[in-house]
Amino acid sequence: MRTFNDTLLRAARGEQTEHTPVWYMRQAGRSQPEYREIKEKYSLEEITMQPELCAYVTRLPVEQYDVDAAILYKDIVTPLPGIGVDVKIKSGIGPVISNPIRSAADVEKLGEFNAKEHTPFVLDTIKMLTEEQLNVPLIGFGGAPFTLASYMIEGGPSRNYAKTKSFMVSQPQAWFKLMDKLADMIIADITAQVEAGAKAVQIFDSWVGALHVEDYRIFIKPTMTRIFGELRQLNVPIIQFGVGASHLVKEWHDLPVDVVGLDWRLPIREAAARGVTKAVQGNLDPTLLLADWPVIEARAKDIIDQGIAHTGGHIFNLGHGVFPEVDPAVLKRLTTFIHEYSREAKANLK
Repeated sequence: MRTFNDTLLRAARGEQTEHTPVWYMRQAGRSQPEYREIKEKYSLEEITMQPELCAYVTRLPVEQYDVDAAILYKDIVTPLPGIGVDVKIKSGIGPVISNPIRSAADVEKLGEFNAKEHTPFVLDTIKMLTEEQLNVPLIGFGGAPFTLASYMIEGGPSRNYAKTKSFMVSQPQAWFKLMDKLADMIIADITAQVEAGAKAVQIFDSWVGALHVEDYRIFIKPTMTRIFGELRQLNVPIIQFGVGASHLVKEWHDLPVDVVGLDWRLPIREAAARGVTKAVQGNLDPTLLLADWPVIEARAKDIIDQGIAHTGGHIFNLGHGVFPEVDPAVLKRLTTFIHEYSREAKANLK
């Protein structure tokens, strides 16, 4: 019988743990030679649609790095075709949408998401991992409404989200209708992931940092409150994360989530000073993984110390995702250091 490592789940709930748990955003793929070999044959979508292959990619970093959680390999746009969005992930660009949202009529055309019908391959992958292969929690995930809407309105990645912001403030009725439709999709998608076996979930609001805090409160926060309120009924830890959004951490803390994810711009101690008392996740600058080891160790040590001092609990992670240029051996060494240093530091506090 497999021994299950629940350290991350306990930390997410603010409970005491023997060591600081760690996982890395984009740990599955990118920098791993085994993944690059697979990518020579298959696209992201093709990998996602093959449960055995997708499960292999998902569990590979757990086996290689000894991290405390797996993150499901898929993209935040994976459920969008189910509601009628024509999206393709293009190498070097990201999601590209051929039927962007331009009007209220476009929003009305969006359909209803059904995970068993539209993404059964995702559920099969989760079941395979959680029932047979993993001894750590599997984190399911989805994109948040603003980030998904930004792709849908811009037609792809954007530098300034001008079309999205303009749509939001000039067509508020259509905007809130879009938020409702995306919220329905996200709730259905995440619920299905948890029912299939995911033990925690992370919502990526990757680009919401582009918004002024007041606009966030008006145009985004009510929808996020609804989403997280419904997901709480699943009784799994919920993590909220975004990039360049330090000005929103107090807003996130007010939401019914368990963990506030921090990018590298905001130290844990400063988040606490702003009123964040819940568990936090983060937040080593991913570019530092390309630095010499003494630099990485010193920065990691400081983050671990801040996390141990934070009363709400701490999950070590990067401030965003792993770069393709990162040596997998560095992630393995970092994981070992986090476990050993935090275990010793916590023991000395007793």
